[in-house]
Amino acid sequence: MERTDWGSDGRKADSESYGMNKTFFGDCRTTMRDLKARGVRVQCCVTSPPYYGLRDYGHTGQIGLEKTPAEYVAALVEVFEGVRDLLADDGVLWLNLGDSYNAAGRDGHGTRTGYKQGTNRASATKADNCRPSVDWLKPKDLIGIPWRVAFALQAAGWYLRQDVIWHKPNPMPESVTDRCTKAHEYLFLLTKSERYFWDAEAMREPFASEYSTDAIEKAGGAGGERPDGDNFNKEARKNGAMTPRTRAERAALLNPAGRNRRSVWTVPTQPYSGAHFAVFPAALIEPCILAGSRPGDLVIDPFMGSGTTAQVAQALGRQWIGCELNPEYAPLQQARTAQAALAL
Repeated sequence: MERTDWGSDGRKADSESYGMNKTFFGDCRTTMRDLKARGVRVQCCVTSPPYYGLRDYGHTGQIGLEKTPAEYVAALVEVFEGVRDLLADDGVLWLNLGDSYNAAGRDGHGTRTGYKQGTNRASATKADNCRPSVDWLKPKDLIGIPWRVAFALQAAGWYLRQDVIWHKPNPMPESVTDRCTKAHEYLFLLTKSERYFWDAEAMREPFASEYSTDAIEKAGGAGGERPDGDNFNKEARKNGAMTPRTRAERAALLNPAGRNRRSVWTVPTQPYSGAHFAVFPAALIEPCILAGSRPGDLVIDPFMGSGTTAQVAQALGRQWIGCELNPEYAPLQQARTAQAALAL
């Protein structure tokens, strides 16, 4: 598949004229239309929009305080239409979203299942007095925002390729007694085309403890003749291993780089001293960029916030573009991208 670099002409020398490695402050929808007009093309988008009804960032046109879930979903569909216009044909989108509960108290406002992990606004205030309840939902209903957005994007033409569970071992405590404490969020993988760039080798993970490569080697190994299936399975079980049935499965288990990454990622939330709320963890962003782009490719985050996506992209030798409504985040972003990038 043809690779599209930074600009429509594919020349890195033009990166300064397109404003690479910088954040454009203002409405991301306007910014992305301007970038499209300039011929900018990106390989990968990693982002976490403001969650529905969670924070009031004090800016006209902010996303997240819409009166209904449908209005919020429509706003994000419009944003990601702009992203899709910028994406290379083999580009990918990683989208992190948290969920909300509908009205449960006298004030008629909902409960959020955690706090914003992705785009921490230094001047934000809780939106409990800003978002009205959703009339057609029952009190305490989980609204299902992540899946509403995912299905709307699918209906708009995106390929919905995977839902990754972000498991948070250190979730925010919740004062609830009639349900479990929420300890996960969703990270969706969406693509522009049926075929897309994907570097599985770059995001492999260590083998799980239940897979014993020693036992697998004793039971037939990855490269030799395949023993009888029943004998292999019996021998593998005897040595404490799971029982892959084909040579390819055994070879995959013996890959020194680890196994193909699973769809549950355990990543702790991380506070950042420059912001009031926990930031989008770098460990969550890193595999997304590694799998969805090559060194030198351009990564975009339309909700840049404190700049974690830029920081990780730069450290991995990628170029980046950010959009951010709140100019108060400029010093945070500059501080986080001050480190030298990897040599390309």
